[in-house]
Amino acid sequence: MHKGVFLVNTKNLHRVKDDDVEMRIDWGIVFCILVLAVIGMVSLYVALKHGTSTVSISRTVISQLIWYTLGAIMVAIIMQFDAEQLWKIAPLAYGIGITLLILVLFFYSRSYAANTGAKSWFALGPFTFQPSEVMKPAFILMLGRVVTQHNSEYEHSWESDWLLIGKMLAWTAPIAILLKLQNDFGTMLVFIAILGGVILMSGITWKIIVPGFAGASIIGGLAIFLVVYDRTLLEKIGFATYQFKRIDSWLNPAGSTSGDSYQLWQSMKAIGSGQLLGKGFNVSNVYVPVRESDMIFSVIGENFGFIGSCLLIFIYLLLIFQMIQVTFDTKNEFYAYISTGVIMMILFHVFENIGMNIGLLPLTGIPLPFVSQGGSALLGNMLGIGFIMSMRYHYKSYMFSNNEIEFR
Repeated sequence: MHKGVFLVNTKNLHRVKDDDVEMRIDWGIVFCILVLAVIGMVSLYVALKHGTSTVSISRTVISQLIWYTLGAIMVAIIMQFDAEQLWKIAPLAYGIGITLLILVLFFYSRSYAANTGAKSWFALGPFTFQPSEVMKPAFILMLGRVVTQHNSEYEHSWESDWLLIGKMLAWTAPIAILLKLQNDFGTMLVFIAILGGVILMSGITWKIIVPGFAGASIIGGLAIFLVVYDRTLLEKIGFATYQFKRIDSWLNPAGSTSGDSYQLWQSMKAIGSGQLLGKGFNVSNVYVPVRESDMIFSVIGENFGFIGSCLLIFIYLLLIFQMIQVTFDTKNEFYAYISTGVIMMILFHVFENIGMNIGLLPLTGIPLPFVSQGGSALLGNMLGIGFIMSMRYHYKSYMFSNNEIEFR
């Protein structure tokens, strides 16, 4: 039978009236995104108000609002695509993403590369765009398709599971190579997190997964050991000086508070000074570099304290819970892998950003989803939300009494 066709058991199937659109929209997810958007706009204003940037505050805030609007439009568009349509466009989306990652190697912003060391941004006047951010949802779609198709063709066994891992790595390898050429290790970590999440959910035997993740942990621990005691091997395999400095500042943030550890140390000071309830809105006495993007959590910690920070984390947990609930409700394998990828993408961003702001993890330039300044990251995250909203939107268009969905 033709691959890629979704069959729905139409026994006792009743179509919901087309005008019942409201019940097909997941308002819980909409609420979480709106709250995060408000927090983001407020935090961006405070960061710019008390920063050293010479850009217009009103222009920057309006620009971010425009990106939110564009993101909302993209969510509304993606919601119109059902599972079969997402299945068909996955290779196209992946191909477009790879093409953009190749083009940025030749047409990258020279000024951004000079400031960040990464050749990962297009720039056209005041407009900038990072293609790796929209590559993330394209990669999620492609992984979902690859795993679903493999599981429809093979029974799980030692040989077929290794074959599936090989397929997923084959689709990941071009992205890894291109990001290496762009010198963007932080973004590559997000793709690794997405890949790891999908592997866990793919049905691969634990006899492969447990040793694999144990091996990855050992390699990570060995890398940290080599950073501290002997960097020769890491230098030979391509670790850059700035990466060593970031790890040094993470392991000993008090070691160079006016040098390499300055940004992390200032962030920790700002968050600590907020104490339990914070200093209050728009009160900022501690300067933190790049506060409007990577370090925006320090604004929340200083202004709204431990309570406000916990409230932000709760909103993220509520958002993730809503996405998990949609996955269980729709009972569709392809959707399940898509939602796993989106959840891992957002979860890793949250964990890494907050972790690096409080000194728990090294600085990597990972933005806080829906809060940090940056149109590319916001658009990529909104595309992911669009996938989840599509799942609920099309599931709610039918009422099933015998709810079977089969992929062939």
